[in-house]
Amino acid sequence: MSRRSLRTLLAAGGAAAVLALLPASAVAAPYSGGNYGAYSMEGQYPTISSCSGTFRQVGGTKYADGMALKYFYSDKCGSFARIENSRSNCAAVLERSNNGTGRADGWVSETVDPGINYAYTKIGNNLNGRVSRAMLTCDGHIMATTAWY
Repeated sequence: MSRRSLRTLLAAGGAAAVLALLPASAVAAPYSGGNYGAYSMEGQYPTISSCSGTFRQVGGTKYADGMALKYFYSDKCGSFARIENSRSNCAAVLERSNNGTGRADGWVSETVDPGINYAYTKIGNNLNGRVSRAMLTCDGHIMATTAWY
């Protein structure tokens, strides 16, 4: 697929559409699209020292086929998605809306690394009126999603 058609797909369909383009074998890698990276903390993992220990799980754990999806939030840093007990070809996805409407305009995902069964995304900045949600996707399909927070 050419760069131009991939950009068109991302603009038209967002995170869910690009999931079908992820590699068939699970190799841990972050992907992002839309205007992800436009706000502070985006592009950083939640383990950075300034954010470490500030996150708490919000909402209940969502399950699909024995896999778990969790959403974490910090009023200092933003949010991230984590999947656990995952099979290969799955990804944790965090969608972020810049105006609080619950319509994704930026997203980041992380695939499951070979040999482990979890993944977590980089931070999405859902502070100052922005909202985000987490998704568990496998083989290009949304398996579970959280509410917008």
